[in-house]
Amino acid sequence: QVQLVESGGGSVQAGGSLRLSCAASGFSAGAYCMGWFRQAPGKEREGVAFIGRDGSTTYADSVKGRFTISRDNARNILPLQMNSLKPDDTGMYYCTTRFTYSDTCGFEFLRIGSWGQGTQVTVSS
Repeated sequence: QVQLVESGGGSVQAGGSLRLSCAASGFSAGAYCMGWFRQAPGKEREGVAFIGRDGSTTYADSVKGRFTISRDNARNILPLQMNSLKPDDTGMYYCTTRFTYSDTCGFEFLRIGSWGQGTQVTVSS
């Protein structure tokens, strides 16, 4: 059974950094497309970043150059390093994953995958 547990959220001032982590269990992360989404109050859930089986990464335009997604397949962990945080980055951050036989990976692909419970990130101005 796939299980995802996010951690590392908190409250920071604009310009600060946070490192989120997603601990995965019940599957071998190396065979999965994995990613992060976020949802601000009153807004739809949006993709932040994803990483494919081959390690290729894609970011939402709003976080390019500030966020870095990576994967540790040996420990089944998906970190998200967030730098230069802005108040618009505030929201609940979710880890998601979906098995893929190929290089298929993307935000829409992940929307029907497995989800964690989320970790709250609050950035104050």
